[in-house]
Amino acid sequence: MDKPYSEKSWQSPDRLTLYFRDYPSQLPGTQDRPPVLCLHGLTRNGRDFEHLAQHLAAAGWRVLTPDMRGRGNSDYASDSATYTVPTYVADVLALLEQEEIARFVAIGTSMGGLMTMMLATLAPERIAGVVLNDIGPVIESEGLDKIKTYIGQGRSFSTWMHAARALEEVHGASHPTFDTEDWLAMAKRGMTLCSNGRIAFDYDMKIADPILDAGSDAGAVPPDLWPAYGALAGRPVLLVRGGDSTLFSTDTFAEMKRRIPQSTSVTVPDTGHAPTLDEPETRAAIDALLAEIA
Repeated sequence: MDKPYSEKSWQSPDRLTLYFRDYPSQLPGTQDRPPVLCLHGLTRNGRDFEHLAQHLAAAGWRVLTPDMRGRGNSDYASDSATYTVPTYVADVLALLEQEEIARFVAIGTSMGGLMTMMLATLAPERIAGVVLNDIGPVIESEGLDKIKTYIGQGRSFSTWMHAARALEEVHGASHPTFDTEDWLAMAKRGMTLCSNGRIAFDYDMKIADPILDAGSDAGAVPPDLWPAYGALAGRPVLLVRGGDSTLFSTDTFAEMKRRIPQSTSVTVPDTGHAPTLDEPETRAAIDALLAEIA
């Protein structure tokens, strides 16, 4: 069976070869729509969006799901100091230039949402609409501390079931409704089978360096992002929050809705950081946002 996407690459400004999937629209007469750019979280990759991308392509949208540097099929950086949001944003701008994309819809999960807000400060006119998934201008220390407990640890596993159970041990509180098949799916999106037959996380362990070095949060969280969030005003904005999220507080969620009153919002119950965007309520909200843009 043919894949529903093309596998492509682009060059970063510092000459890394970076990978993305390009899902073409499956409906005629939709070529004038802005493409949808899906930006993943810190330790994840573009495979997280595979179901959403196929759904959107079937509805007439071109969807790009890049692996950021150090993740998935993209090159690892020789300098771990480049594993920062501003560098990722520069990489995305290079992708947009290569693909000659003037306007796009951004769907950003966690780190991808930080990237989206920073993109809005650089070129707000290029953003046709936005989905921010479990992220805002303020990141709670409880959630960030949780990330620090597992990022950059080079664990490996003998089977996919062992890998899935390990994910459940770490993230079970964030996804209490997941069953074994859900954990296996998450493992296969975020891990890879290595040449030695072991299963390991599909990212460069050094992405942790800017976050962990010197005990600083500077590598994880850019400075005051409220102005960046404000730059998203005037276009369709969807805010998604996991009801049990420890990274994205209800106070920040409420303040974001106050600052952009026309934004829509969804809270996913029994979910922490972060919703998968495959939930019925988030899927429906994304479809509604795109209907405003089509």
